[in-house]
Amino acid sequence: MLKTKNSRWLAAPYLVWMVTFIVVPLLIVIWYALTPSQTSAINAAAAADAATAPTVVFTLENLTQIGRYTGVFARSLILAAEATAICLVLAFPVGYALSRLRANKQHIMLMLVMLPMWMNFLLRTYAWMSLLENNGLINRLLGFFGLGPFQLINTSGAVVLGMVYNYLPYMILPLYTAMTKIDNSIIEAAQDLGCNLRRTVTRVLIPLSSSGIATGITMVFVPSVSTFIISRMLGGGSNLLIGDLIELQFLGNAYNLNLGSAMSLVLMVIVLLCMSFTSSFDEESMEGVM
Repeated sequence: MLKTKNSRWLAAPYLVWMVTFIVVPLLIVIWYALTPSQTSAINAAAAADAATAPTVVFTLENLTQIGRYTGVFARSLILAAEATAICLVLAFPVGYALSRLRANKQHIMLMLVMLPMWMNFLLRTYAWMSLLENNGLINRLLGFFGLGPFQLINTSGAVVLGMVYNYLPYMILPLYTAMTKIDNSIIEAAQDLGCNLRRTVTRVLIPLSSSGIATGITMVFVPSVSTFIISRMLGGGSNLLIGDLIELQFLGNAYNLNLGSAMSLVLMVIVLLCMSFTSSFDEESMEGVM
């Protein structure tokens, strides 16, 4: 019993860290989201008597104003979903191929998958800018064949491409980890029982790797829906995402901390709903397998 109590005290530094850097900032965001902006507060104080004016006023005005940006929220969700789906389609065969290699080759191939992540995120995005611009390398290469130039940059396709390139390793690694636990004898047994490639994938590989799929979807969708560097550099001003709006409220000319906090709060709710959906999907798949 004494040992259990001592082990609980070992978690005290983590609890202090969590309260200081997670709980307190979250409470500050909620406070700003539910309180009026400075301009609204000054106008309300001027209209009311000083003696009867409340010290703290909570309002839903910031949350209701988000309705004006429904199109931006929808675009962010759609582009993030497209990037996540493409990453899943590309990463599934790659993760399976890596899991079937010998141990020494797996380490080499994993290093190659992780190699782009060793470079700064901003530099990787700048590199795609130089490739996709009107006088970039891709349009010049197409020009030798009499094609183009095409409008590749400042489009929604360029934003999705940037998301896929930057976040694809986050989908490959969970799938690879899950597929390494699948024994070859299970796949051989499915093939011996008459399963073709499609049925082997849908009836064996996908259910047994559902935990990796759920983790990969979460790790790709969450940063994709909240990104702002990729959309700003590859999408131009016509492809604003949620992250761009939030940045404008905190660092841009708008500078409305209350509205930015409300947007952050709504984005957090959306992310939590998506994570709960993927986790429930994972649990249902595992129950079906068992």
